[in-house]
Amino acid sequence: MIPPVVREVVVPVSAAEAFRRFTDEIHLWWPMRTHSVGQAECRNVVFEAGVGGKLYEMSGKGPEVWGTVTRWDPPHRLSLTWHPGREASTAQEVEVAFDEVDGGTRVRLVHRGWEALGERAATARADYEGGWVTVLERYAAVFEVTPA
Repeated sequence: MIPPVVREVVVPVSAAEAFRRFTDEIHLWWPMRTHSVGQAECRNVVFEAGVGGKLYEMSGKGPEVWGTVTRWDPPHRLSLTWHPGREASTAQEVEVAFDEVDGGTRVRLVHRGWEALGERAATARADYEGGWVTVLERYAAVFEVTPA
């Protein structure tokens, strides 16, 4: 079994606000140019609410589905399949938990199920090890307040 990638960040808001910004405002913070299938062609990222909802990017070529929501429990947790640019049969699982802590909410992302990628699993996991750092840094930056 290949161990999951686990990444965390603490943001200075309630779990409800952290969940809302993670899902409803993903288009404002997701690093589309570097972390999407279309990269420079990517124009938007959409997170459809509820079990069965899709997470997808939009480009000039149309929608590219990254995954399907398998658990939707606002403001505590969400899970989805994960297969951007690949067939759904190669999907891993991404789970994101929102737990209130002193000073805000800990957002914990766990990416597991690497075995679905076969011999590409170890390389993909290594890429995501750093990739999720970039994604969560962009997400956390949404909450930074710049003095006037």
